[in-house]
Amino acid sequence: MAEATTVSSPKPRRKVVIVGAGFGGLTVARDLAKADVDVTVIDRHNYHCFQPLLYQVATAELSPADIAWPIRHVLRKQANVQVLLGKVEAVDTENRLVKADTVTLPYDELVIATGATHSYFGRDDWAPVAPGMKRIEDATVIRRRLLMAFERAELANDPAERERLLTFAIVGAGPTGVELAGAIVEVAKKVMPAEFRRIDPRTARVILIEAGPRVLPAFPDDLSDYTKRALEKMGVDVRVNTRVTNCDAAGVDLETGRLDAATIVWAAGVVASPAAEWLGVESDRAGRVVVGPDLSVPGHPDVFVIGDTACAIQEDGKPAPGVAPAAKQMGAYVADVIACRLDGLVPPPHFAYKHEGDFATIGRKSAVVKMPWMQMHGFPAWLLWCVAHIYFLIGTRHRIAVAFKWAWDFATFQRGARLITDQKDQL
Repeated sequence: MAEATTVSSPKPRRKVVIVGAGFGGLTVARDLAKADVDVTVIDRHNYHCFQPLLYQVATAELSPADIAWPIRHVLRKQANVQVLLGKVEAVDTENRLVKADTVTLPYDELVIATGATHSYFGRDDWAPVAPGMKRIEDATVIRRRLLMAFERAELANDPAERERLLTFAIVGAGPTGVELAGAIVEVAKKVMPAEFRRIDPRTARVILIEAGPRVLPAFPDDLSDYTKRALEKMGVDVRVNTRVTNCDAAGVDLETGRLDAATIVWAAGVVASPAAEWLGVESDRAGRVVVGPDLSVPGHPDVFVIGDTACAIQEDGKPAPGVAPAAKQMGAYVADVIACRLDGLVPPPHFAYKHEGDFATIGRKSAVVKMPWMQMHGFPAWLLWCVAHIYFLIGTRHRIAVAFKWAWDFATFQRGARLITDQKDQL
């Protein structure tokens, strides 16, 4: 009698779920392309957005399609990846489940890379009148309000109302606030003047408000001082040591008095996504999950938190900064840890962030750059800023398109994305 043949069933592949398709989440997914795992990327948007250039969408330098790419397209060549659209609402660490509004996903390893949003320091009621800039939707709202301010000023007969409409207040003088202030001044003084008949857009006031003693507080004092002087030379009213006490539809209240402004932009702070609440774990003051040396959550070695959502303390006692290079480095590290575990190898002992530099552009010819080995300002720094940001864009076509637009706008002072697609905002 023939001996029966036993057929063993293949061992099920491990499931890696990545929540969030920012720089960190995409890096994890891409670096696991050759790993023997099934990867699921879930995000509440169907696109990946290059946030450092959102201010250029807000000021009509670029269109949203120049800095955002469909997640499915980015990962289309990876057979082991599926992309799902959904908003995560909870994580069941006991049963290893991610619960979204559209689907419930089991996982063996979970990577949370959900980023951060605006922090109004307990005054969330300011959000409707002072939008921040973390999403494409935020940038297009600000663009609409910016352009509508000029349109309504053209129609206004009351000088005081016209002045209010042409006053733009930016709260927070970090890189986003500085870049936005410089860009709005250029729109008002270089792009708009020839297009209006009743108003002179060059009379627009751009006021940059900072509660601390200087702009760009993360930069050295000399670069901060240079930035303040450059902004003031452009026509920006820079107010340091000035705290905002209230925001409303007509303007902002400062400790020094009232400022009537039709357009307010919030660039003063961020708070992490609610990942700490999902996991029921410790977080820092900004809501970031306090992670271990390997970026896993204490007590949950199968759960990793990276990017702006993670408080990853480094050797100097400071957390890794919430910037794109840090998120990408964290993503690469976590992918390496997961791959080593699969292969039975010893994973890297701890994550160590390698600082690659700080950049901030002030205007069309000026920027400040702080690198580990040098620092610079002015036109050379601006050229380096352009190269660095084009490098981080996804795809050769987008790099060429953005580089060409920048070169054209630099030569002609034109802004091709000045479209008002919704006029519902009341200024």
